[in-house]
Amino acid sequence: MRLVDTHCHLQDPRFDEDRETVIHEALEVLDWIMVIGDDLPNSRAGIAMTRNRVYATIGFHPYYATQVNADTLNELRQLAAHPNVMAIGEIGLDYYNEFSPRPAQHAALQRQLELACELRLPAVIHNRQADDDTLALLQPFLDRLPACIIHCFGSDAAFARKCADRGLYISFAGNVTFPKAQPLRDAALAVPPDRLLIETDAPHLAPQIHRRQRCLPQYVLHTARTLAELKNIPLEEFCETITQNAQNAFQIPPATAR
Repeated sequence: MRLVDTHCHLQDPRFDEDRETVIHEALEVLDWIMVIGDDLPNSRAGIAMTRNRVYATIGFHPYYATQVNADTLNELRQLAAHPNVMAIGEIGLDYYNEFSPRPAQHAALQRQLELACELRLPAVIHNRQADDDTLALLQPFLDRLPACIIHCFGSDAAFARKCADRGLYISFAGNVTFPKAQPLRDAALAVPPDRLLIETDAPHLAPQIHRRQRCLPQYVLHTARTLAELKNIPLEEFCETITQNAQNAFQIPPATAR
């Protein structure tokens, strides 16, 4: 059965003692994994982990929006020359934790979206309690981006439909398996299968069966099982669709398969 983890943070200190083991065990189960950057040091660290079937993204999370300037954008541009860098992200807006002022978040998102368009790379979007502004800021770029992914979707079904209607990919993490997460499951039901992705956001958001433990990339299977049952699709067929969507979104060649 084919499956991938499109979003994990293996640079996190919680992996310092066994990172190589974690990667090895994940690749025993998954076709490939995507290590997500959220500032320059983490982006560099993610690139350092890449190899066959381990890819990276680069960018500034909205927490670090004030660090985005001409110099740091040029550093991202240089990092993007690495052949295993597959996207710009995680970038976006976070109105729940306003660690950067909203105007700085808006400017950082727009400048990084321009970079993604320039480099012909997909964009991985963080959106927390900023639905309207996220979609408004994305709209002018959607025709030029190869793909755009809303990671760890946390909004309602109406917003999911708006995103899908605009051609965005919508990615669900382990929290969709939580007993009280029915609104997230409703949102997943609203997403057409060809717009759907899944992820772990490891080490965060372990699915219900491993809740409050460190999340690992291979736990994406639990999320896949929940969503396949929800959508009444056989698990193997569901995983094949998700993997194909991920390859399309991130422009990963099919030869990457195990």
